[in-house]
Amino acid sequence: MIAPSPRAFVPFVSVQHMMQLIHEIGIEEMLRGIAAEIEADFLRWESFDKTPRIASHSAEGVIELMPTSDGDVYGFKYVNGHPKNTKTGLQTVTAFGLLADVATGYPVLLSEMTILTALRTAAMSALAAKHLAPRDAKVMAMIGNGAQCEFQALAFKAVCGIDTVRLYDIDSKATGKAMRNLQGQGLELVACDSPEACIEGADIITTCTADKQYATILTDNMVGAGVHINAIGGDCPGKTELHRDILLRSSIFVEYPPQTRVEGEIQQFDDDHPVTELWQVMAGTAEGRTSKAQITLFDSVGFAIEDFSALRYVRARLKDTGLFQELDMIADPDDARDLFGMVQRAA
Repeated sequence: MIAPSPRAFVPFVSVQHMMQLIHEIGIEEMLRGIAAEIEADFLRWESFDKTPRIASHSAEGVIELMPTSDGDVYGFKYVNGHPKNTKTGLQTVTAFGLLADVATGYPVLLSEMTILTALRTAAMSALAAKHLAPRDAKVMAMIGNGAQCEFQALAFKAVCGIDTVRLYDIDSKATGKAMRNLQGQGLELVACDSPEACIEGADIITTCTADKQYATILTDNMVGAGVHINAIGGDCPGKTELHRDILLRSSIFVEYPPQTRVEGEIQQFDDDHPVTELWQVMAGTAEGRTSKAQITLFDSVGFAIEDFSALRYVRARLKDTGLFQELDMIADPDDARDLFGMVQRAA
């Protein structure tokens, strides 16, 4: 149980405070910490309420709510996905999240989650690869060099020990941006002019494109034996990145099947296509990688428990930092039955 403030103020972590927190902790340390928090929560998977995210789709994009609870703490995230936003200088994804005490219903944390979602998505990708990728993996291909790119690269360095990132984007300016941002971060960087060149020598292939459409970023003949594919761009109905034949050759691992079958790469199959839940691999009740030649595929769409874990990590690290504001967002009358009187006295 996490008790609310006795004065009913709610800590709020702004974008500015989140950026300061990242610099205070260190981005790689924060990525490792969020990954560890997610793993701990996946190991108690069965204690959580689970539901596919609640989505409102439009021609322009999607707005979603992602709720969960472990019985003591409730959490949710509001998030949108609007690929066309970048054309007008807006973010494709924006988000905020909340934690609440189940016993009282009072919120105990409100936080920006645009930046935090990028951190938790990267941490989740690297955590999955820790359990599924070849043990000696050192080279990652990153196809799609937008807002997620640098977070993914640094998470794989921090959690999995990769030392080389090969970069490709249909927009060469995005690749140039990623090359600049990742300079001095301890990675060897290779800018590539095609997806085929990008995956040469890669042990791990990450696909992360933004267009809301059925797409074929990787064709079957591009993927050799023994690689791990981190497919994180397909995250809504009608959006995929991998050719169907790749999936037929792969061992597929997912977060929550009822959600992934609607939003992930496996929406290309019937609901009986075999997949393994990643939490079972972590718990040792299901096998992950079983051979050097095996192709493992993490069909990631993002799940509410991951956001819950990230929010709990942030709340635990806020103490004594001062990197939050106290929001007066809960009515707190002297007499809990006299809400009207409190309003009247404010005059």
